[in-house]
Amino acid sequence: MNRRPILVAAVAVTALALAGCSGSSESDGGADSPYRVLLTGGISAQGVLSANSQTSLLATKAGVQVQNEAGGIGGRQIELTTVDDAGDATIAVTKLREAINSGNKPDLYLNSGPSSIAAAVLPILKQNNILSLSMAPSPDSTDPSKFPLNFDLAPGATDTARGISEYAKTKGYSSVGVLHGSTAYGELFGEEMTSALEKVGLKAAGNEEYDAAALDMTAQLQSLKNAGAAAIALDAYGAPLGYVLQSLERLGWDVPLVGNTSVSATNLIANDPPAGVLGTPQVKQNLVTQVFTSTVFDPNNALVTTMVDTMASLGSIPSTLILADNYDAFPLVAAAAEKVGSSTDPKKLAEALETSEVQENAKTAFLSRYNFSSDNHGPNPDTSELKFISPTKILNGQFGNPAAS
Repeated sequence: MNRRPILVAAVAVTALALAGCSGSSESDGGADSPYRVLLTGGISAQGVLSANSQTSLLATKAGVQVQNEAGGIGGRQIELTTVDDAGDATIAVTKLREAINSGNKPDLYLNSGPSSIAAAVLPILKQNNILSLSMAPSPDSTDPSKFPLNFDLAPGATDTARGISEYAKTKGYSSVGVLHGSTAYGELFGEEMTSALEKVGLKAAGNEEYDAAALDMTAQLQSLKNAGAAAIALDAYGAPLGYVLQSLERLGWDVPLVGNTSVSATNLIANDPPAGVLGTPQVKQNLVTQVFTSTVFDPNNALVTTMVDTMASLGSIPSTLILADNYDAFPLVAAAAEKVGSSTDPKKLAEALETSEVQENAKTAFLSRYNFSSDNHGPNPDTSELKFISPTKILNGQFGNPAAS
């Protein structure tokens, strides 16, 4: 008999002391209690962050529903609590501490980004022995010596830079300029791109950073042009993408742009003007963007189709599936619990997630395979998981669906 998920609405609670108390090595919940999952997300945030958080929430709910129908985690039905962190790290920290101190300590913590939230909550999760799977990579989030109970679902800057460098080499670009934002992720992407280009034998023709609040990137682009860039590896999330394209138009520079996953997570590229930039000369002629295979429509991929159909049944998907990482948290933890024979010990579950057996058995969809190890808790996807596409309109979060209008 199918079992439906218990979706617990977030409620306001009285603010508790910010000092969290250390938990035991095992979850507070027993084998007969629900498997408690806490998701903090920027539900009330504005603009692109709001749309992406809504997509992340839908993916989480869909993952809960599908996994509960498959028997839950270790035989326990999943109980999901969502709270609004408005995309603010301080609020996310407060909400997490409140949940811990309320007597309903979560078995698993998830977020919907950005990376500043992941960085802020990781020490608290470690202190309280809470397993976490994050869709927002931060500088130390994949280091098990620092955060042994955290695993990143989203490929990080190293993965995206490696993919872009290999793509650039296949295209015959002799030199590649790098343009990135001033965010923590943007800066890390800039560093990784320089290193990745060198590894594949390409010249890095400049590495330029723009202020994430800037309205004009002409100076940075002119510098890359002067350095002889034959193509640009681009990091731009939200409005900055539009300003980069406007600045290129002012320069009159028709240079190939290879966008990272921040670009593909920006709805501007999937909408016609004035709401977006799809079909404009710079996008139509010059831009390709990095996505995962699950972000591109394929009617023959049964696991991805189940994910998409379940998400769509729960609500409208407002942004690309590049933000659907959290769906995979549930089959991963379920496979780990099956190997361990229990779902109550986060340390044992973490050790199980590091094994090839669990990674092969987990019926994941966002990525077809995760490659966690005892040395690195990043997803480390094979390059076959990455595609480079020209932007199209999206339908149910996917590019390339012929039914999209």
